Amino acid sequence: MLIKICGLFREEDIDFVNEARPDFAGFVFAKSPRQISAPLAQYLRFRLNDGIIPVGVFVNAPIALITELYHNGIISIAQLHGNEDESYITALKKMSATALRQKKYEPIKVIKTIIHEDIKPKLRLPHSADYILMDSGAGSGKTFDWNYLKFLQTKRPWFLAGGIGINNIEKAVSINPYAVDVSSGAETNGVKDREKILQLTAAVKRKD
Repeated sequence: MLIKICGLFREEDIDFVNEARPDFAGFVFAKSPRQISAPLAQYLRFRLNDGIIPVGVFVNAPIALITELYHNGIISIAQLHGNEDESYITALKKMSATALRQKKYEPIKVIKTIIHEDIKPKLRLPHSADYILMDSGAGSGKTFDWNYLKFLQTKRPWFLAGGIGINNIEKAVSINPYAVDVSSGAETNGVKDREKILQLTAAVKRKD
């Protein structure tokens, strides 16, 4: 099982995840207390250890912005939390897959977020997304209502987010998602907490 620590915006945050070695590190480019600029994200991303995959979090962002961050090596995956539909995802993949600066880029991988209240029987998931993320609301910190998971019908890898922290990480792991996504649950007083990141990462890795 994999884990993503999201909402990194300080040098210390990078130090903490480099020590803990989660699988993904998230940079939030949407409006948020954890929002980060492209120049700062670039600086932090290149402090990130190899093997930790950088993910950009967006809400209805211009496709050109995401593509530029991808081509500049700042992100490897786009996590979409807005109203991005099938046509948006298709256009993003098409624009990101190109030859630039003597390098050929594969289409960017996409995580599409589904809010738990939208999960219904026979819900049509965007088929162009590589991953699905089940959340209680973008950056809300509220616990996901896991009862909705009974309606989830997909063979694609899916992330579980929404209020996951030290107190419920074992339960989240027991549900057996592809990955768990933690942001505020890895914080104390609004900033990333080294001990929590280490504990959360260790709890997920024990599953393996």
